Amino acid sequence: MEEKKGFFKRLVEGLTKTRNNIVSGIDSIFSGFSSIDDDFYDEIEEILIMGDLGINATTSIIEDLKRKVKEQHIKNPSECKELLIESIKDEMNVGETAYEFENRTSVVLVIGVNGVGKTTSIGKLAGKLKDQGKKVVLAAADTFRAAAGEQLVSWANRAGVEIISGQEGSDPGAVVYDAIQAAKARRADVLLVDTAGRLHNKKNLMAELGKLNRIIEKEYPEAYRETLVVLDGTTGQNALAQAKEFKEVADITGIILTKLDGTAKGGIAVAIHSELGIPVKYIGVGESIDDLQKFDANQFVNALFDVNQDKQ
Repeated sequence: MEEKKGFFKRLVEGLTKTRNNIVSGIDSIFSGFSSIDDDFYDEIEEILIMGDLGINATTSIIEDLKRKVKEQHIKNPSECKELLIESIKDEMNVGETAYEFENRTSVVLVIGVNGVGKTTSIGKLAGKLKDQGKKVVLAAADTFRAAAGEQLVSWANRAGVEIISGQEGSDPGAVVYDAIQAAKARRADVLLVDTAGRLHNKKNLMAELGKLNRIIEKEYPEAYRETLVVLDGTTGQNALAQAKEFKEVADITGIILTKLDGTAKGGIAVAIHSELGIPVKYIGVGESIDDLQKFDANQFVNALFDVNQDKQ
């Protein structure tokens, strides 16, 4: 559990700005109001929305809070904090099935625009799976950026996993085809595919992802499928907008939210989950391999409110 503990500490540190953005305001509401009325709820709602939790999630959280207050006959605003924390956790719970791909022979497509930390996230994910004893093959199918291929090769070397790549500008479909053959031959558990994510040209992106999906279906029909989108947590509502656009072109099964260290917009993790119905499956709070971890709603909200883990 050492790594988990260390990650929680980094998460607490990483969410400092978000916490200052949300929690200090909420605390002043809890101590500033003498009764629970519409104004009290309106103030909480405003702070959550300002903290990038989004309209949908906030509405749902407030309704849940009102229900709990009523059911438990709570009269004192200061008693609402625990309930609010519970409501936010409920809103974000991803459930165990979110990581089904780890237990099956699977192909994981990873998409995301340049600069969000996509290649780095794939490298870290490869390292994590390898540490779990999985046999991993990487496919460098983002062939439009020479740098992406080079970066992925260095991550593959660090993680000690095999990588299949083509020449710069070569057909991503051909790379995926070769990677599937390699994954089958090596009896790999997981094939991780780095794909392009040029959102400004959605038609091309859609066509390319469609083609890759057809190749996988034809060549590797038995593989479990997962499509993860990498988003930059520092961009807040912009990350949500990107997720929406990707959802239009691909069957997204999860989000990797990077760069949560040092952003005031960490609340976006709640918003994405709620607005799109797509769970955040991994979060990143730094550069090292250990800084990418499975998303744990309990841990995230505790870190957000700086609740002591030991009190669990």
